[in-house]
Amino acid sequence: MIQTADRLRSIEEYYFSKKLREVRGMAAAGKPIINIGIGSPDLPPSEAVINSFQQSVKHAGAHQYQSYQGLPELRETIAQFYKEKFDVDADPSNEVLPLMGSKEGIMHISMAFLNEGDKVLIPNPGYPTYTSVTKLVGAVPKQYDLVADNGWFPDLESLRQQDLSGVKLMWVSYPHMPTGATANSSQLQALISFAKEQNILLINDNPYSFVLSNNPLSILSIKGAKD
Repeated sequence: MIQTADRLRSIEEYYFSKKLREVRGMAAAGKPIINIGIGSPDLPPSEAVINSFQQSVKHAGAHQYQSYQGLPELRETIAQFYKEKFDVDADPSNEVLPLMGSKEGIMHISMAFLNEGDKVLIPNPGYPTYTSVTKLVGAVPKQYDLVADNGWFPDLESLRQQDLSGVKLMWVSYPHMPTGATANSSQLQALISFAKEQNILLINDNPYSFVLSNNPLSILSIKGAKD
C-alpha cells in the first residue's frame, strides 16, 4: 500500500469539517439547530450584481483560463477600492493578487516565507487554518492567548517577555474571528511597532471590515505598515 506523505501526520481533520458533520447529525436527529459557525452569507447579492454575472458569462473568452495574476482590470479595480475606502496606495501590478479564498492566501504566504522549523505566532482563539497550514509547511505554531479583559487584543508586553527567537511570522485578524473585536489605529500601530522590533512578518487577515465596523480600517493605512 502506498503511504501518504509524512506531513499529513502533523495535521488533524479540519475543525469545521468535524463541527459541520456534528451539526448535520444533530439536524438529522430532528434537533433545532442555530448555526453560529462558518460565516456563510445569508443575504443574496444585489440584483445588479447578479445581472452583471449573468451577462459576463456570455462574453467571449469568459470560459478560458485567465491570467494567474488575475485580470488586469480586476487588479486595478481592487487597487482603486483600497484607495477609496482606506486611502491605501496599492500597485495593481505587484501588490494585488485575487484569490479563490483566504486559505489560498494563507498557504501562499506560508510557502513563500516559512522554512521548516520557523515559528509562527497564532491567535487563540483564531482561525484554525493558521495552525493547520503552519504545520503543513513544516513550521511550528506558537499560540498567544487573547482574552476579553484585554479586548481580545494581544498582550504585547507579555509576548516581549517570551523567547521569540525563531519566530518569523505573526497572524492577527481584525475585526477578529470569532469574537468580532476590532482594533483601532493606535492598536494596529502598536502591532506594527512590535513586529518591526522583533523582526517578524505581521499579517492581518481582514475579511470583515465592512461587516463589523462603521469605520473600516486597513492595517496598510497605518504609517510604516509596508516597510
